[in-house]
Amino acid sequence: SCGCCADWITHMKQQGFTVTAHDTGNNAVRARLGLAQKYGSCHTALVDGYVIEGHVPAADIKRLLEEKPDARGLVLPGMPLGSPGMEVPEGRQQPYTVELVHRDGTTEPFAQH
Repeated sequence: SCGCCADWITHMKQQGFTVTAHDTGNNAVRARLGLAQKYGSCHTALVDGYVIEGHVPAADIKRLLEEKPDARGLVLPGMPLGSPGMEVPEGRQQPYTVELVHRDGTTEPFAQH
């Protein structure tokens, strides 16, 4: 129900993903999927069994689906300026790192933007 979430959904659809949205809040979903609250952002997605948290670019998700690591998924905590759904008219962007979350909850950098 927020603008940046709708913009991220538009980004995903433009990149070929089919999206079904459930505007029910995501704290319970994160808990059910085993994702720590510290990785939280404004939306949580499930793509082919992987958790995607926050404004993760579609290209990173496509890479995840190609590589198929044994992991929980990808996270981008917070709402970095310039990430998909958080674009601004003047094109400014904060540097950000998408993290791969392993099954044990540890993370490692997956992509730098």
